[in-house]
Amino acid sequence: MPEEFEQLDVYRKARALRNRFMSLAEKLPDKERFVLVPQIRRAALSITNNFAEGHGSRSYKHNVSYLYRSRGSINELIDDLNTCEDLSYFNPDHLADLKEDARDVIRVLNGYIRHLKNRLKNCDTD
Repeated sequence: MPEEFEQLDVYRKARALRNRFMSLAEKLPDKERFVLVPQIRRAALSITNNFAEGHGSRSYKHNVSYLYRSRGSINELIDDLNTCEDLSYFNPDHLADLKEDARDVIRVLNGYIRHLKNRLKNCDTD
């Protein structure tokens, strides 16, 4: 694994996605400040936090486990976008663009997970 996780393209994409969701949370109606805003912020932060924590484990097996959590957080955020759409908080085209970005990060993350799983298969230790 690279020494610094910040060097990985997948992390950079995840970080950009996190920032987009953080910006979206700031634009939600005031009535969502205790429900949807903190939900989106926690899930968005979880994407990169789990990435960093998994990388720090120095174990392919544990790293993959944390990456699954990152992927779960992205899916959670896609559902939050569905909530925003259902409540007509944003332009549907903007939400569709953000969903596509989220799905793109999932695709890249899945590739990185496959890479780590292959490395794990080729190692004697996890």
